[in-house]
Amino acid sequence: MKIALHFIAVLVSYAMLDLAFINLFAKDFIRRQVGDKLAEKPDLYAAGLFYFIFVFGLLYFCIWPASSLSKAVMNGAFFGLVTYATYELVNKSLLAGWPLALVAVDMAWGVFVGAAVSGIGFLAGHYLNR
Repeated sequence: MKIALHFIAVLVSYAMLDLAFINLFAKDFIRRQVGDKLAEKPDLYAAGLFYFIFVFGLLYFCIWPASSLSKAVMNGAFFGLVTYATYELVNKSLLAGWPLALVAVDMAWGVFVGAAVSGIGFLAGHYLNR
């Protein structure tokens, strides 16, 4: 039960931060960068699957093995870099005209959100006595 609550706490924190970033800060930027490639409606199943996998990755690789808040934050920053860089650099290498500005912004976001959510998740785990 505690693992499920921990997962939900991390999922909610990630979803809130990521959706705020996309909708409040990055929506127009993303549209300017790749507007012609955007779907009219996002594929919510694919997005949900990504959120599930990303959050489980943060828990498994960054939060649960961390012995301190600072270690969880550093683990999360690196995990965010690796995961977001994977997506962006593969797109940059394979898709004609994939914008470098989007690569840089998305990778920076990955570092920030990975670090922030791992810190929140570490604290939530301590609160739940995980």
